[in-house]
Amino acid sequence: MRQRLGCSGVTSKIDLEARGKALDIVKYSMRELLEQIERGEKPTLIMPKRTLSNTIYDLKHKMLLLGPELQKRSFTDVNEAKKFMQTLLMASIIYEALRNNEYPTIRDLYYRGKHSIVYRSIDGKRVSENTWDEQRESDSVIRDLEVLLSVLREDLLILSKEKGKVVGNLVIRSGDDTIDLSKMGHGAYSIEPTPDLIEFIDVDAEYILVVEKDAVFQQLHRYGFWRKYKAILVTSAGQPDRATRRFVRRLSDELKLPVYILADSDPYGFYIYSVFKAGSITLSYESERLATPSAKFIGVMMTDIFGDSVFKKIIKEREARKTLEEVATGIEDLKPKTPYLSESERSNFIIKAKTKDLERAVELIGYKVADVCMEDKDAKSKIKRKEGLTGYPWFATPHWVRELCIFFNTLSKLEIEAMASKGLKFLADKYIPEKISSGDWID
Repeated sequence: MRQRLGCSGVTSKIDLEARGKALDIVKYSMRELLEQIERGEKPTLIMPKRTLSNTIYDLKHKMLLLGPELQKRSFTDVNEAKKFMQTLLMASIIYEALRNNEYPTIRDLYYRGKHSIVYRSIDGKRVSENTWDEQRESDSVIRDLEVLLSVLREDLLILSKEKGKVVGNLVIRSGDDTIDLSKMGHGAYSIEPTPDLIEFIDVDAEYILVVEKDAVFQQLHRYGFWRKYKAILVTSAGQPDRATRRFVRRLSDELKLPVYILADSDPYGFYIYSVFKAGSITLSYESERLATPSAKFIGVMMTDIFGDSVFKKIIKEREARKTLEEVATGIEDLKPKTPYLSESERSNFIIKAKTKDLERAVELIGYKVADVCMEDKDAKSKIKRKEGLTGYPWFATPHWVRELCIFFNTLSKLEIEAMASKGLKFLADKYIPEKISSGDWID
């Protein structure tokens, strides 16, 4: 069913329903302020604190969440009045966009709210102040609204650039159209900014493979990997956007399919996996909808490149073993690993890690692993030490200690493309299927 709105556009039924729901959410939240004023109270917004100190890692659910701390934003508090004004201004702009059947981007919202407010100070001077100066200010206000309203901005029909792609034996309904994702030619379906408005109609797949690199995704797609191995193939094209993360979470939850992540063998690839699995600090307030705790990392692992001989040599030393056990118990119980690459292939494919790679790895696992495993004193001396940096708790596992220890020791990294350079058939018909079938992943 289609319904014509205004004089120029045709909007799908599901969009109309989402728009109505979003209007109600904003209206209900703002009504509380009116009731406070009617009771003679100071108008105050109360929301969870969106700060690093209030971000916790939930061991049971294996994801980042906001803690219990709350913040108050009052109109009568001189320190909070501007933030209060910005929050209400943004809510008003979004509400009007919803009423007018519009689909603003975060850039649109920045410009719609950007203007100067002129007023007289206590001593009579004329003062001019901008509502916000840079987009990062308005973006932060949008995130505050997400926390206040307990919704994603996508639920408010705020759009962003499409980034992720998907192909496979999956039929979906988007708007009023039914789309078969197995019939995309050499292309793929771009994951829309509002993935919750997608309906899954039919699926014939055994698992989901998320590939960090778009180029590798295209290679696997052209090779027919997803047909041969009954997979839904997804790419995040680098750091995943919100829509791709939400889409993967829905595939996992609703279709009950396992999720495997294939990323570069470096600290940035490892972090991309962790964003899919545990969430990000910036968006910890929505990890329950964006993170996929069951996601597994199949590679590329350091042990796929070097095997585990480097690590075994390091933990032979009693003090080194003791220190690493303090990070994660059970490192001696890890299964042996043989490399997929020969020594000559390693020398051709590996890339020397830079200082920024080492610092990123320290952020993931902390200084203890770096201090024990890194033998290059010059490289170690270049790492900027930050007080209190202990790493992310979800990386404090025996498998990740081994992987990052090898990284620090060899000062090497490797891209997925190197595995494809060994032969696309090797990547598609041996490496990926073998990793999955043998359970050679990190959970």
